[in-house]
Amino acid sequence: MTPSTETPPRPAPDPQPTDPESAGAHPAGPGTVAPGAGGPWTADRAGAGAALPIAIVGASGAVGRTLVELLVRRGFPVGECVPVASARSAGQRIDVPGGTATIRDLDDYDFSGVRLAFFSAGTPVSERHARRAAAQGALVIDNTNAFRMATDVPLVVPQVNPDVLDQRPISGIIANPNCSTIPLVRLLAPLRQRYGLRRVTVSTYQAASGRGNRGMTELRAQAVAATGDPARTGPVEAFGMPLAYNVIPLIDTLLADGFTLEEQKMRQESRKILRDPTLDVTATCVRVPVLNGHSEAVVVDCDAPIDAGELAALLAGEPEVRVWADRPPTPRTVDDPDLVHVGRVRVDPERPTRAAFWLVADNLRIGAALNAVQIAEVLVARGVR
Repeated sequence: MTPSTETPPRPAPDPQPTDPESAGAHPAGPGTVAPGAGGPWTADRAGAGAALPIAIVGASGAVGRTLVELLVRRGFPVGECVPVASARSAGQRIDVPGGTATIRDLDDYDFSGVRLAFFSAGTPVSERHARRAAAQGALVIDNTNAFRMATDVPLVVPQVNPDVLDQRPISGIIANPNCSTIPLVRLLAPLRQRYGLRRVTVSTYQAASGRGNRGMTELRAQAVAATGDPARTGPVEAFGMPLAYNVIPLIDTLLADGFTLEEQKMRQESRKILRDPTLDVTATCVRVPVLNGHSEAVVVDCDAPIDAGELAALLAGEPEVRVWADRPPTPRTVDDPDLVHVGRVRVDPERPTRAAFWLVADNLRIGAALNAVQIAEVLVARGVR
């Protein structure tokens, strides 16, 4: 790694993106996976009933585009699909399930005829409009930090706590967790049930796509600039300092206790989803020069002794989880963006109740759009409106 000769500025707050990059194809890797890898999770979509009128707020952004792709590919019963966005995008035509549609202006859009509204346009937009949409009759699935810790809003990962979707929440809003929390709790849940769970220590390695199109564009430009001349940084806006040939251990707002909001989210959200308000979770969140795909190094301290082979088999048996046996997965080598990829499963030889593993997950799919679509599938399968 060639260090920059410039003194970088203090990193800027790194909030959830409002226009993350669309999920691209991952180069397939030939890695051998453990036998018995978990199959696809399903909410029994067959016989789901009549097609539903839906709205996608933030439809012109990457999560919105990925939602459209997944709704079509997974056969979700979409009736009319109305794309909704800010005034600057209103009037454009984009692809939606069943054809194309004109983007409507969110400020004056009436949600009265909508059954499901997906919100993926950033926390300020959700804070301003999501409760209005719910009051007008739409059931909102919100992919921001606006309501995750609200007592009247369930925080849902369908593979972990689908029972909270048995009835429509009083608020009319269901929250999608943080992009790093989702794959983590999907692995912690079976581990906790089998061994008990005392403490989780996690370091995340989060891709440039977490800051959207401009984050990825900036990383590419910085890489070109620094490769030609190590003294050059290229544009420095999205991350507050150069990301190319660098790592930045500061994502989102720095809090008074020295942790960041991103790190606080992982603690609070894991506790809420797992229904364990005292679970000890310590996170360190780091931005890395990867275009797309978050990774996490996880250490767990449990109540019971752990066998590494048994733990690998336990995780491999979970829905939509792949355990790599011969080499660890990486953002460049995972071959299915709709799976949580796990590797380097091991037990501390000096402490048999401590285990460690590595995970990789597509932050735009597993960490956002796919989880939202799977929430919707559960709602349809259970007849919740």
